[in-house]
Amino acid sequence: MDRATVQIYEAQSRRYSARRPPRSLDPAIALGARRVPGVAADLGSGPGWYTRSLGAPAVALDAAAAMLRRTREAAPGALLVQGDLTALPFRSGCLGLAWARNSYVHLRSVEVPLALADLHRALALGAPAELTFFGGDVEGRAVFPDDDFPGRWFSTWTARRLRDVLDGAGFALDEIEERGEAAGERGFTVRARRDRTLPDVVGQGMRLLVSGLNPSEHAADAGVGYVTPGNRFWPAALAAGLVSRDRDPQHALRQHGIGMTDLVKRATPRADALTRDEYRNGVARLDRLCAWLEPAAVCVVGLAGWRAAVDRRAQPGWQERTLGDRPVYVMPSTSGLNAVTPLAALIEHLRTASHPPST
Repeated sequence: MDRATVQIYEAQSRRYSARRPPRSLDPAIALGARRVPGVAADLGSGPGWYTRSLGAPAVALDAAAAMLRRTREAAPGALLVQGDLTALPFRSGCLGLAWARNSYVHLRSVEVPLALADLHRALALGAPAELTFFGGDVEGRAVFPDDDFPGRWFSTWTARRLRDVLDGAGFALDEIEERGEAAGERGFTVRARRDRTLPDVVGQGMRLLVSGLNPSEHAADAGVGYVTPGNRFWPAALAAGLVSRDRDPQHALRQHGIGMTDLVKRATPRADALTRDEYRNGVARLDRLCAWLEPAAVCVVGLAGWRAAVDRRAQPGWQERTLGDRPVYVMPSTSGLNAVTPLAALIEHLRTASHPPST
C-alpha cells in the first residue's frame, strides 16, 4: 500500500468515519449470503461499516491501525488484521468471500495483477468476491482535485484493462457494473468468483514474460505453473540461469524479473482440449498486457497455441509478430510428453529468449 495514503487514514480516521457513511450495506449482505465455507474477508475495511454485514466469522484487514480501532467499534466480533493488500497474511484457500470497497484503488495499477493473484490464492475455490475500482486512465495523488482528503494515491481503470487483469488473476467474472457520474463517482463494481486456474505472476520491469499455453489442472490446484511431474521447465530455467529457486514464480518475478502467464487461462488435463478461438483471444489479451507492462521480451512455451492463433507455419525462435511491440520467442513445449526435445535444447531456448535482439 502507498505509505502516504496509509498515514492520511491513520491521522484522519475519525473525520473519515464521520464523512463517509456506508452506502452499500445491501450488496454486502447479499455477498455474505453467497459465501462458501471459510472466513469472510473485508479487505481495506476502513471504519468497518460493512464487516458485520458479511456474516460471521469475519476478518477485517486494513493497513491503518486507526481504522481497525474504528472497525472494533462497528464490528466487535470481527478478527482484526493490520496488513497489506499486496501480501495478504492468510493461508491458501481459507477465505469464503472477499469484499473490497475502494481499497485496491490505492495500489498503483501495475501492482494490482499481483495483488489479485494473492487474493486468488487466499480464496477457496468458487468463493465470491465483490471489488470496486475507479474508472479512467490516470493515476496519482491528484486524480480527484476536489478530494476532501488530499494526498491519497488512486489508480483508475478502463473496462477492457480491468477485464484483462481479472481474467489473468484467475477470476470468473459474473458482472462488471459500471457506475456513472450520476452515482457520484465514475467506476466499476466487479462481482466474480475464484476460478480453478493459475493466476498471472506479472509486474512492471520484467526482463522476460514466459507464457504457457494453458495451465494443467494439477498446476492450477498447486498454484505453480509447470509443476506437473515430468515437466522440464523449472530444471531448464534453473540451468539457464533465469531463476535461482525451484518452482517459485513469486521469487522468479521479484528477484529475477521473470513473469509468468498463459495464452488461455482455462485449466485442462491437456492443451489439445483448447480451441483456436481460445488461443486467438488469449493472444489478443497477451498483446494488450505486453503493451501495458512492457516486458523486455516474451517467450511462448509450446508451438501449438502460437500456430493456432498467429502463424500455422511457425518454427522455434524469434518471430516476426510482436506482442505489444515486444519481441516474441517461441520454443517447444517443456512437457515430458515432448520427448523429442532434449533438456539441453530447452535450456538453450530459454537462454536465447532471455537475450532479445536489439531494436
